[in-house]
Amino acid sequence: MTPKIETMLEYYVVKKEHRKYRQEKKDAYRYAGEYAGKGLGDLERSVCRLRDVLAEETPVVLPGESIAFLRTVPVLPEIFTKEEMERIAAAHYIHEQGKVCNISPDYEKLLSCGTRAKKRQISEKIKVFEEKGQLKEAETERAMYDTLRIMEEFAERYQKEAERVGNTEIAEMLRRIPEEKPASFQEALQFLRIIHYCLWCSFQYHNTLGRFDQYMYSFYEEDIRAGRLTKEGALELLEEFFISLNKDSDLYTGMQQGDNGQSMVLGGMCPDGTESYNELSDLCMQASLELKLIDPKINLRVHKNTPLSLYVRGTELTKEGLGFPQYSNDDIVIEALKNWGYEEKDAYRYTVAACWEFIIPGCGMDISNLNGLSFPACVMEAVSRLEETGDFEDLMANVKKAVFAQADKLRAGVHDIYMEPAPLMSILMDGCVEKGTDISKGNKYNNFGFHGTGIATAVDSLAAIRKYVFEEKKITKSELLEALHTNFEGRERMANMLRYEAPKMGNDDDETDQIAVTLLNWFADSMEGHVNERGGRYRAGTGSAMYYIWQSKDMPATPDGRRAGEEFAANYSPSLFTRLEGPFSIIKSFAKPDLTRVANGGPLTIELTDSMFRNAESTEKTAQFVKTFIDLGGHQMQINAVNREKLLDAKKHPEKYKNLIVRVWGWSGYFVELDECYQDHIIKRMELVC
Repeated sequence: MTPKIETMLEYYVVKKEHRKYRQEKKDAYRYAGEYAGKGLGDLERSVCRLRDVLAEETPVVLPGESIAFLRTVPVLPEIFTKEEMERIAAAHYIHEQGKVCNISPDYEKLLSCGTRAKKRQISEKIKVFEEKGQLKEAETERAMYDTLRIMEEFAERYQKEAERVGNTEIAEMLRRIPEEKPASFQEALQFLRIIHYCLWCSFQYHNTLGRFDQYMYSFYEEDIRAGRLTKEGALELLEEFFISLNKDSDLYTGMQQGDNGQSMVLGGMCPDGTESYNELSDLCMQASLELKLIDPKINLRVHKNTPLSLYVRGTELTKEGLGFPQYSNDDIVIEALKNWGYEEKDAYRYTVAACWEFIIPGCGMDISNLNGLSFPACVMEAVSRLEETGDFEDLMANVKKAVFAQADKLRAGVHDIYMEPAPLMSILMDGCVEKGTDISKGNKYNNFGFHGTGIATAVDSLAAIRKYVFEEKKITKSELLEALHTNFEGRERMANMLRYEAPKMGNDDDETDQIAVTLLNWFADSMEGHVNERGGRYRAGTGSAMYYIWQSKDMPATPDGRRAGEEFAANYSPSLFTRLEGPFSIIKSFAKPDLTRVANGGPLTIELTDSMFRNAESTEKTAQFVKTFIDLGGHQMQINAVNREKLLDAKKHPEKYKNLIVRVWGWSGYFVELDECYQDHIIKRMELVC
């Protein structure tokens, strides 16, 4: 790490001195009434929002920086009044905040030509649509054109500020970009920063960085080949770009800081079977290793031919306690995407949407996190009729009915989706400029994804009932129902037996794990053959997102010994009180289902004690552990390298641990800044540490 980067880390990350430039918070509805009074449509309002918020921004260019742009306006404006939004919500399904989010732009659509050439293309389309009388399409094109013009004007303000403060490096770059195609790796990074900045200011959040090492490689390679840049110089620029992603991340939309979609996917198998991991990919890994920041989140695409050396490289990051890289298995994911109707050429280009859901850059308008199916709720629906249930097979049949009924309800709850128009994002997506359409209306792929929450709780509950109620008859049906009803009050022995002695998913027990295979197949079956309102399919997954907290909060006691309100495990993981045989038993259990059928996303999440990373030999063993899961057919994995005593002390003395990073569900965050429910859950997960 160079002295320049050390200084920048101190300024932005440690002391956070840049925050002194932030303005006072303003009302989120400061423009909505004005827009309504003028009778503006939602498309016009979307353009006005970007214009108005950028007009509020104060350009800040600091001496010595090589990549500029800093947020000074903390609160982005809404385009509708509260009353207008209530009327829209009454007639439509509103996903999250009603914004275009959790997709991956094709940044090359601007990086390859610049805004001036793109405006010419849009101008030509406006003329064509006007001549044909297609006024709606022409209006959409004008919104895109105006958005680019607003970006250019904002960049010009930054260019003038750079001149004023004497940063000639920034000023010179901004004389060319974003109007022209970047002429260097540095200009490409600055251009990407501008696009990313303006996407956020357009309220198009969780816009992932996608396959950064692929679309940025040509700029890097050309500079290296021409002798304009060294690897060391490229690394310094890359690290400054990474720092820029952390300047404003506390202002971004998300459950907590860190949950912001700034994910980056590296490497991956090409259609001819070769590996796309390149020199820039490795520099990204090195930058993340040196900086130790929560953004960008690194995701590695791996497959059966990935060498152990790359897993070792990834494990070096894990060792630092960053909670990433997250690994995705091309052999599983690409097959799953093709089975869901994605063209093969697109399936090979997949990236992740925000956390871990899979999406195709530039043409995927999939909504991959619509809701979550609760496996424990399905089990409890069946258990409520336990006394009239004949045998275990009858119980499972009732669970199946509950899975299908809940899936039907989830799908039925999504109708007439409304999203605010997104002109800038539309420019970065296939076909929108060509057809005069806004991305909020859909694109080539419009599939809907549902999470599957609490799989281990459901499996363990069913395994316990099979063993103690139907096979050994140690517990009668009425006794179990009464114990669940009273939250095991006065039945501590039964609770302990169910909690700690019953069969558990994660111990490589074929009979128990077969229940998981069955449940996940039913989930996949319940979504197959259905077409959503945008003509897309439904994708089942093993993720939980925040539902492991939400859906467990009001869940009564379950037959695995879990008490009312106790959290499920996050994502695709053993329950929080499983007594495990060891880490390899976990990966064997969790690789048994056909994960190509439930590959909407959701990694096996494992905590490993930080003592496992003390030397090169232990690091290689951990890398081999990850590789084994992938080779067995696992679809995704993420590992926390943690220390329970450190986490407990961080709760008591947060001032000592400001930079302590942990993996939450699909993102990494600063432990001391998390809500207490997430802190406590991570500490509980430590009790399962391997």
